[in-house]
Amino acid sequence: MVTIRHEKPADVAARETLLDAACGATRTRKSSERLRQGRLPAPGLALIAADGRRVIGTARLWHVRCGSGQLALLLGPVAVAGHCRNRGIGAALVRRALREARRRGHGAVILIGDPPYYGRFGFSAAKTGALWMPGPFERHRLLAVELVAGALDGARGLLQATGAAADTADRAAIAA
Repeated sequence: MVTIRHEKPADVAARETLLDAACGATRTRKSSERLRQGRLPAPGLALIAADGRRVIGTARLWHVRCGSGQLALLLGPVAVAGHCRNRGIGAALVRRALREARRRGHGAVILIGDPPYYGRFGFSAAKTGALWMPGPFERHRLLAVELVAGALDGARGLLQATGAAADTADRAAIAA
């Protein structure tokens, strides 16, 4: 049975192996990774899909700020093990991440992703036209959903990481 739960330190190695397999060797060179480097995910917003003790999916949210000052979360990466795809696990991770973010009082979530896939969760490019990432990105894939109406009104400028910095031990665990 698949369960979605908060990530534990013991999940780090399996999560990283899953991300390497799902996202490929270039995953650490993506613009969104620049917003995650050296940072910790938002507290309570690192999720794992598990089949028993096996990690088969992951979704994490990170604190960011728009150049114009609005605070938001960055979703990603969302990944599911190849042998478990097309079972709704990725969708369940996204729904849980959004529900947890809303419950914790966050106003908006931003991501780089496939518009048809993420559109079903309310993501669109309606409020991201004046935002940009730190590095190359495909404009039509910069999407957002407001959890609080108006949270991204007037949002513009470069997205910047604002989350807690990972200490040396945290960085070693993340890199493991």
